[in-house]
Amino acid sequence: MDWAVGFAVGMFTAFFLLVIFDLRLLPGSRGKGKDPFKKAIAHRLSSGPNIVAVGGGTGLSTLLMGMKGYTRNITAVVAVTDEGGSSGRLRTEWGVLPPGDVRNCMVALAENDNALKRLLDFRFDRGELAGHSLGNLLLLAVSELCGDFRVAVEQMNNLLAIRGKVLPVTTEAITLVGMTKGGEKVRGELDISRRGRDLEGIWIEPGGAQPLTEALQAVEEADLIVLGPGSLFTSVMPNLLLPEFAEKLRSSPVPKAYICNLMTQPEETEGMDILTHLTWVSAALGAVPDYIVVNSEPIPEELVTIYREQGAQPLYLDRHQRKRIKDLGCTILELPMLHVADTNLLRHNPFKLAEMLFRLCRTLE
Repeated sequence: MDWAVGFAVGMFTAFFLLVIFDLRLLPGSRGKGKDPFKKAIAHRLSSGPNIVAVGGGTGLSTLLMGMKGYTRNITAVVAVTDEGGSSGRLRTEWGVLPPGDVRNCMVALAENDNALKRLLDFRFDRGELAGHSLGNLLLLAVSELCGDFRVAVEQMNNLLAIRGKVLPVTTEAITLVGMTKGGEKVRGELDISRRGRDLEGIWIEPGGAQPLTEALQAVEEADLIVLGPGSLFTSVMPNLLLPEFAEKLRSSPVPKAYICNLMTQPEETEGMDILTHLTWVSAALGAVPDYIVVNSEPIPEELVTIYREQGAQPLYLDRHQRKRIKDLGCTILELPMLHVADTNLLRHNPFKLAEMLFRLCRTLE
C-alpha cells in the first residue's frame, strides 16, 4: 500500500471511528440528553477562571488534564519547534508545522479523553505510514484542506468539542538555535536537547517570527498565566523566545506561575537545579515569574535509581535556593504532586496541580 492509499484509508478510518465513538462529530449531537447535573457542571466550568498555559510536550498535556475539571476557559499555547518522530517527518516532507504537541493537548482537553486518546494516538507500524500517529495525520489532512495550520487547529478544536482551545504560538516555521559555553553553535530542537547543559544562550530563527494574534488576545483576557511543566529548552522556552509574545506575557498584570519539572533531563538539563531552571525562564520572559511551583513529595528510591541510571536527578529545593528565589521576589509554592505512570514513569499529578492553581486563582480574586 503506497503513501496516498494508506493516507486515504487512515483518514476514512479516523472519521468513521469518530462517529462510532460519538465524539460530537454529528450535527446537533451537542447537548442532547443532558441531565440537570451535567448542565450544572457545564455552567460551573463555563464560569471558571481564564487560564493561559504555555509549553509543549507531555508536561503541558498533563496539566491540561487536571485543569479541565475546574474550567473550560483554558487556552493552551503550544511550541512548534518539534523535530522528532512523526511530527518531524511531517514537517520535513509536507512543510506543515509539527502537529504532535498540539494533538496531545487537544486529547487532554477532550470530554472523553480516554476514548479519544486511543484513537488519535494510534500509531501505524508498517509501510510508509509506520511511525505516524493517526492524530498527526488528521491534523495534516485538515491543514491541507484548509490551506492554513491555524485554521486547521481551530477546526479540530471545534470537531473534538474540547474544554478550551489549543493554539500554536506561531504559524511560522521557526528553529531553535543555541550557543554553547565553548562558542559552538547548535541548531534544531534535537541538538539543543542534547547540548542543553552546555548552553550559554538560546534564540529562534527567524528572529522576527510573529506570534498568533489569538494567543496574544488570550493573554490579555487571562486571570492566570502558567508556564510549563515541560522540557526547559524545547517545550517552555521556545514560546518565550518570540519577543512579542514574551512582551505580552511580561506586561500582563495577572500572576505568572512557573511549574518546575520533577527531575532533570539527561543532557538537556543535566546538573541543573531549580534555581537554574528559574533563571533561564526569567531571562527568556524578561521578568521573574510571580510564583514557582515545586514538588515537595519524596521520590521513591527505586525510581530515583532507575532515573539516575539514565542521567536524571530529582529536583528539590535546598536552603540556598529558597533564599535566592525569595530574594528574586518569587513566591515558592510547594506541594506533593507525584504520579507514577506505567510503573516507572514519573509525572506531575494533574489533579493536585490543577487544584492548587485553582485555589491560587480564587485567593487572587
